[in-house]
Amino acid sequence: MKTKAPLALGAIGLGFALNACTTANDDAADMPPLPAPPPPIAAPVPQLVRPDGSYPVKPLEKDVVVLKVVQNTPQNLQDATTVKEGLAENVKRMGYWIDKACTEGKKPDFILFNEFPLTGYSTGTRDEKLEFTIQIPGPETRAIGELAKACDTYIVFGSYASDPEWPGHILSLNPVIGRDGEIVQTYWKSRNASRLGDDGEIPTTTIENVRDKFRARYGIEAEFPVVQTEYGNIAVSTVQIDPFVFAAFAMRGVEIMLRTATGFSPTDVKAIAFYNNFYSAMSNITFPEGAPVPEGFGGKSLIVGPRGQVLAEDPSNNESVIEAELNIAELRKDRRIPRYPMEVVRPVFEQFQQELPLNHLDLPREELPQTRQDMKALLDRVSRWLN
Repeated sequence: MKTKAPLALGAIGLGFALNACTTANDDAADMPPLPAPPPPIAAPVPQLVRPDGSYPVKPLEKDVVVLKVVQNTPQNLQDATTVKEGLAENVKRMGYWIDKACTEGKKPDFILFNEFPLTGYSTGTRDEKLEFTIQIPGPETRAIGELAKACDTYIVFGSYASDPEWPGHILSLNPVIGRDGEIVQTYWKSRNASRLGDDGEIPTTTIENVRDKFRARYGIEAEFPVVQTEYGNIAVSTVQIDPFVFAAFAMRGVEIMLRTATGFSPTDVKAIAFYNNFYSAMSNITFPEGAPVPEGFGGKSLIVGPRGQVLAEDPSNNESVIEAELNIAELRKDRRIPRYPMEVVRPVFEQFQQELPLNHLDLPREELPQTRQDMKALLDRVSRWLN
């Protein structure tokens, strides 16, 4: 009985509310439409480049640092008994070369590996290649972190990777592991080289082909991050034959540009270092004899100086460690970022239309291209130059 009175009053109240709404709607029909709300205010862009040509740094722990580059042959996970066993084997192989780098020659401050020392260079469809990825962080990066801590060095390498935040995407990531064994920064590949051959296009996901979603999640500063270390300002990239990407890193204050590869041009490495007045190095994968890759595809790792001069190299496809001393204190004397003629070239740049639009891989999982040929078909479909 006690519940009926409130229910009755609620019905009466509902009637009054409905009548009020009807009256208000009748009145609203005679009123002019409300003005559209103002567009949302875009978030301010943080300062990415200083206007006076300087750049932020940490004080150097020492003037001259030692960089070692390892070129080695991983076990391809496609050839392993299981993925878990293949990863364990490749961690072991990396451990062998880290120990060699740390106990022979000068003590390293940086050790650079190639693009795929943990997974090898996979082939096959998207669904097949996703089985041969790691997650970062994960057990493999933790194991490498212990080796970095034991050697008191930074360790840098690339890997095929997957991420639950990017379902179905194959990522090409480069973690930087610090002297304390922790991941300092993980670099996404900025963009893939395209239109290089007739066998299709690279289907891995880069910043360029999911740029808006990447920026929303990680911020604009994550697109060209520079790690300010006690040994100099570093960045890492797997990009090839792309001077604009490295110019952007240079404007952000890079002093040592670390690069990972599966096939590359030594001329590109020397030229980029020369153009941007920084040290650079490339670690390339090596392949066993008889591997189904083009001749000369493996090895040739090198370290170059700010004028493009070769400081160390291994021109062979053999496993090895090369090393060089980098005088960062000398490089910093009166140094500014490169003096690009931006105002001179801007009229041309502003009229240039990039062939492939941003975000072309921001697709539902089921629509992501499975093969290199599928990727080529997608690029042809979205191309501004072909359509």
